[in-house]
Amino acid sequence: MSHDLRPSPRYKPVSLFVTCIIDMIYPQTGISVVEILDHLGIDVRFPQAQTCCGQPAFNAGFQGDARPVARQFLTAFADAEVIVTPSGSCASMVRHYYPELFKDDPEWRERALWAADITWEFSEYLVDGLGVTDLGAALPPMKVAFHHACHGYRLLGLDQQAVALASHVEGVTITDLEEADQCCGFGGLFSVKMPDISGAMLRDKVRCIAAADADVILTGDASCLTQMNGGLSRAGSERRVLHIAEFLARGLKK
Repeated sequence: MSHDLRPSPRYKPVSLFVTCIIDMIYPQTGISVVEILDHLGIDVRFPQAQTCCGQPAFNAGFQGDARPVARQFLTAFADAEVIVTPSGSCASMVRHYYPELFKDDPEWRERALWAADITWEFSEYLVDGLGVTDLGAALPPMKVAFHHACHGYRLLGLDQQAVALASHVEGVTITDLEEADQCCGFGGLFSVKMPDISGAMLRDKVRCIAAADADVILTGDASCLTQMNGGLSRAGSERRVLHIAEFLARGLKK
């Protein structure tokens, strides 16, 4: 769905959907999102009843198990005016698959379509939703390259939003990552069900990161970040991948 057909998120409070992986493994990324929204003067709310979006069960083919999880999400965010999440993967689940999940349930499908309309991935929200590309951030001189995480890139068209935000950070030069749009091999349950193929894809990605003329690699999905940093660590590399929100927030702390 094109962002210009959706209700504008401007001048509205944001309800933050922090996601499972960020909640459990990368709380600093969630904190960074709040710091950036605070910096922009946006009222941030955090519905305490939020859990998972239901994507793991849905991706495994267990739609019956995914529905109650999705209903919990829709209930927890029932009062939201704008939902923002630092995950293209989870945003895609709500935007693209919730309406499909409830296609035979008119009441919940209506709620799913409503949620799909007001849910934004973090960089998409700032750039496409608010028209903000310059946060007034500054960092020591460095080169950064991007890994375009699959769900955000392929389902939401996220390729230039995070790049635009990073390119406006003083001191930052954007450089290329070879095969930036190639999957890192995580793919949710794919990495568990097909570890050999997943591992081969990861080795390709680690090779590209090692060859990149960049000080840091940025991405917008914590699951990809986990996969790539695990591969880099096992390969003995000093390089690490960082979430775009955490990178931008560092630039605000001058």
